[in-house]
Amino acid sequence: MISNPKQSYYSQKLSAEKLKLCYEIAPPRVKQYLEAEIEFIMQKIKPSDKILELGCGYGRVLKKLLTKAKTIFGIDTSLNSLVLAKGELGDAPACHLLAMDAIKLGFGNRLFDKVICIQNGISAFGVDQRKLIKEAMRVTCLGGTVFFSSYSEHFWKDRLEWFRIQSEHKLIGEIDEEATGQGVIVCQDGFRATTVGPNDFISLTSHLDIDSIITEVNGSSIFYEIQVKS
Repeated sequence: MISNPKQSYYSQKLSAEKLKLCYEIAPPRVKQYLEAEIEFIMQKIKPSDKILELGCGYGRVLKKLLTKAKTIFGIDTSLNSLVLAKGELGDAPACHLLAMDAIKLGFGNRLFDKVICIQNGISAFGVDQRKLIKEAMRVTCLGGTVFFSSYSEHFWKDRLEWFRIQSEHKLIGEIDEEATGQGVIVCQDGFRATTVGPNDFISLTSHLDIDSIITEVNGSSIFYEIQVKS
């Protein structure tokens, strides 16, 4: 049973075909941002890599990863999205889809070369972000990399436009314009879309002995790369 409000929102209200529609109706600048995120990740992948994507949804990113990586696992809390992903990806033997919570992964330690959580999953999942980071690191091989991304503050106007379009299509609640601002989008149905900025990420990981790289990509994403060393 899912008790987290954000997880419930994505698992029940905004999953599968509705989630796919969010990307289909995205304006050109947003589609550019989405492609830039995938391209950034693709440049980091080796053909021999075993990869885990957290919050894989209907397989939008997995489809691209399959063209390069050796083995891919995708997890999500939405069964409906995973069923759609299965249909989108077909019977690709290198891809494995599982219903799983990103802060309670059912994998052993040090299994994956790369763990990927992009398109603001670090915030959108609505989970304890420190636990999310720690769990992602746990399943990553020594010498491997964990990738998180969030929105750049430079992308605010385009991001807000995209959410307004989603609202107009009844995919999310009506935007509460008075409460929306400073990187936070608030819907009248209670949904809140937040971000994790560089200072937030540094604070979240200050207790960890890690090497991390923070990169702005395409003026739209902030990527956080954690090199797992212990």
